[in-house]
Amino acid sequence: MESVWDYPRPPRLEPTPKKVRVIFGGETVAESEGCYRVLETSHPPVYYIPREDVREEFLVRANGRSFCEFKGSASYWSLKVGDRVSPNAGWSYESPTRPFAPIRGFIAFYASRVDECYVDGELVKAQPGDFYGGWITSDITGPFKGGAGTSGW
Repeated sequence: MESVWDYPRPPRLEPTPKKVRVIFGGETVAESEGCYRVLETSHPPVYYIPREDVREEFLVRANGRSFCEFKGSASYWSLKVGDRVSPNAGWSYESPTRPFAPIRGFIAFYASRVDECYVDGELVKAQPGDFYGGWITSDITGPFKGGAGTSGW
């Protein structure tokens, strides 16, 4: 078991051999065993998938940007599969800070904005609050930041 309270701040980037899969609109939009995960105190891991393992025909560049003091400026991506659209379903760092350079161009998806996400075959639960985008699996324990009333800790 991993406690999110043992994760560091500033966050740590680490490769993971786990198989990650994202499904939306009946299609596997991403599948990879070459991901990285970002671990930060009080947050479930965020998985970053190599762009070559994401089906680009479903990606649509979205408007908007955000800034992370550790990783830099994020760009957003929507998913479009047939008639279904998930606005701002994921994000990427096209020019990350030096410590996060390995995830340049990789895409992370919000589990709450797609139909299903899996880590090594286990269905993921979305981090509460839909702001941080962490993926909760049975080997991760909280409590997790992101839900109502947690912004102060």
